[in-house]
Formats: sequence, C-alpha cells, structure tokens
Amino acid sequence: MSDSTLKLLALDTSSEGCSAALWVDGQLSDRFELAPRGHTRLLMPMIRQLLADRQLQPTDLDSLAFACGPGSFTGLRIATGVVQGLAYGLDVPVVPVSSLAAVALEAIAAGGVDADSGVAVAFDARMGEVYWGCFENRDGLPVAVTEERVCAPELVTLPDRPSTWHGVGSGFGYREQMPGEVTGRLQSVDDSLLPRARYVATLAASALVQGGGVAAAQAQPVYLRNTVAWKKLPGR
Repeated sequence: MSDSTLKLLALDTSSEGCSAALWVDGQLSDRFELAPRGHTRLLMPMIRQLLADRQLQPTDLDSLAFACGPGSFTGLRIATGVVQGLAYGLDVPVVPVSSLAAVALEAIAAGGVDADSGVAVAFDARMGEVYWGCFENRDGLPVAVTEERVCAPELVTLPDRPSTWHGVGSGFGYREQMPGEVTGRLQSVDDSLLPRARYVATLAASALVQGGGVAAAQAQPVYLRNTVAWKKLPGR
C-alpha cells in the first residue's frame, strides 16, 4: 500500500486535547480542541465533519489509527472504543501509535530538531511520576531508542547517543526534579506540546506502507502503569 493512495482516519484523546485527522492520498486535514472533559462530546462530530469536508463515507476508509498511550486512562478508553467499533464495522486494520512518538514527531516537524538529534518526551503521569520515552530523528521520523516507561522524575535517563537532545511534553514541568545529567544535555525544553491526531496519522501512514496494522481486537491501549491514578471525591 502506498501512502499516496491511502485513506486513513486517526484519533487522539490521550491528553487534555481532543483531535481527529484524515489522511487522504498524502494530504492531511484535522480538527483539534483543548477540552479536558469534552472528548466524548467532540470526537464523533469531528469525525463526521472531516469526512464530509472531503465528501467521503466511512466505507471509503482503508485504515484507522489512534494514539494508544501512554496518557489519560479515561481518554485512552474513549479513542480505543471508537476505533474498535469502527474497525469491526468496516473490517479495516488499525494502527496503534505511541502518544509519546506523536509528540516527538510534532517537535521534529516544527523544525527545531536536527537530523540524528534526540527528542526526550515526558508526560505528566500524575502521582508524582512521568511517562518517559526517548526518540531519534531519522529521516524526519521519530525512532524509539529506549523503551517507554513510567517513573519518578528523579529517575529519568538519556542514552549516550545521540549527543544532542531536546525535551518536550508536559512532564517537563518536573524538570527541576530531573537529574542534572539529563537537563544539562537538553538544548531546548517545550512543556506545552500535546499529542495531536495529525501526527498520529503521519506515523500510522508510514507504518501501513511497511505492512503494519492490527485487527480491531488487537487495538489496545498502553497504560504503562497497572494502577490507575484517581482522587477520592469529598464526602465519598
């Protein structure tokens, strides 16, 4: 399959942002809204509008993709449920995409990360921890150079190579707690970047060209943590 003849719908609800993107024959269109509690309300209208704008029906889609995590427990369940439901009905493959990799691609696409430089991505995982992943810019795409994990900010590490690193993601709000040997190697830090479906779509299109994709039943979220962060409500 060529990415220039591919029709792909991608979703992301893994963070405070809610977004959907449509890849049609190499061209991207997307919808994004910052709405921490609005994913369920916003996602389906976004999908319908994207398809209508291109005069497409769901049956025209070749594949689906979603940000599979790590990220918000509730958000990941929303995107997973929608993608699985559509994939079962349409009988098309699904590409789960790392939320950390999607943000790494956003940093690369912004132009601040040179070829063969590294992107360290950190998300606030609550409970005093961060989701952490390290990627290298290879031909404009992020390639994981470590396993993704959840840990205390004090325990994050960077590989020896590449020598140049950039930090992105909400988890860098904890950078004062990160080891000096990590923060001292960062040329820049941007803690404002959130996962967006347009970058999920780009990574998914690349994966499909290489034969990627799974059946609907195998499209599962990645939590990295076995326990779910929750806060007891007053009076409960």
